[in-house]
Amino acid sequence: MIRRLTAAATLGALAAVPAQAQDKTEVLGTYADIALAAYGDSLSTATRLQDAVSALIAQPSAETLEAAKAAWLAARVPYQQTEAFRFGNPIVDDWEGKVNAWPLDEGLIDYVDPSYGGQSDENRYAVLNVIATPSFTLSGQQVDAAQITPALLSDTLQEADSVEANVATGYHAIEFLLWGQDLNGTAPGAGNRPWTDYAAGEACTHGNCDRRGAYLAAASALLVSDLEWMTAQWQGDGAARTALLDNPDAGIIAMLTGMGSLSYGEQAGERMKLGVLLNDPEEEHDCFSDNTHNSHFYDGLGIRNVYLGRYVGVDGTVTSGPALSDLVAAADPQVDAALRGQLDATMARLTELKVAAEGGLSYDMMLARGNDRGEALIMNAVDALVTQTRGIERAVAALNLEQIGFEGSDSLDNPNAVFE
Repeated sequence: MIRRLTAAATLGALAAVPAQAQDKTEVLGTYADIALAAYGDSLSTATRLQDAVSALIAQPSAETLEAAKAAWLAARVPYQQTEAFRFGNPIVDDWEGKVNAWPLDEGLIDYVDPSYGGQSDENRYAVLNVIATPSFTLSGQQVDAAQITPALLSDTLQEADSVEANVATGYHAIEFLLWGQDLNGTAPGAGNRPWTDYAAGEACTHGNCDRRGAYLAAASALLVSDLEWMTAQWQGDGAARTALLDNPDAGIIAMLTGMGSLSYGEQAGERMKLGVLLNDPEEEHDCFSDNTHNSHFYDGLGIRNVYLGRYVGVDGTVTSGPALSDLVAAADPQVDAALRGQLDATMARLTELKVAAEGGLSYDMMLARGNDRGEALIMNAVDALVTQTRGIERAVAALNLEQIGFEGSDSLDNPNAVFE
């Protein structure tokens, strides 16, 4: 779905004064520098995750499993801040599903609880369990999965049979392999995979521990290689940076499209309000690890990073420069001041949600029917995201840009459709 700018915003654009091209180029340079820094941090933390996974596989124990989980959580911090580069940059959009697709039918990958169900008309491979299945038929072709390799995951299993829920690669496949299913519903607790799922010999639980380790290793290697590729796209001669600077007007539109689409349809709608409407913990973004509150927080921070032209790296290094905020302030100081305030208000609401989750009210608990406090925490953040999207629309008008379509969501635009 696409949410269009209001007629008032479009008419307001006619009276606005466009920014100077040189200023736009400088702003786009900052934007590309932030992308390079954030994807670079995503790569470095994914590399540390891969090292922790290797240690788990080499010496399985409760300690090495917890270390791998901690590395996964750390890797999410910079990556979620890159999501503001989606929607407006085709290079990112075409690639993103490899690393952050969700939700997933985890039964494709490994064993699941019997309550999970079986194959369905929607997905014949929902419980394939490739870890326990060294040979299977996919779309009429026999597949040799005796060796679990990165190519098997990326070329054969990812979106197998053209089903988007067949997610075989990326952060969430790794998350499932580290935590296992969260079977707690809206009660406290995340997934509780035992470390012995990676143990050798008779200590192995749930079978196929060697193949489970091979899958985890392959998925981790793929994540690193995919992030290496994306980081290169933002280097000085990278395709993503070059595409922006070749057409500054289109580049500014890409920035605003990413901000508005993530703010409205993706985060406020699909990732937050939908779960409230359905009271369904399966709608959590990081559902196995109960890390959803952090994913929402860093998504919001990523939007603000783009507007303010400032990113703080995992080592404290600050990347900053001429910002989109500067362009909007030059065109209409009131619009800029209002949007800055709205971005701050969103981060305040997301901070409240994060503090509550870390204080014992986990995100899946917030989604429980009748949990008024939890619903209020989520919906306050949703409302703030919607309000800031209106501010982004006014920024588009102030810059005298062409009409932009932001991603929409039935949960926001047509809630009744969610239940059809």
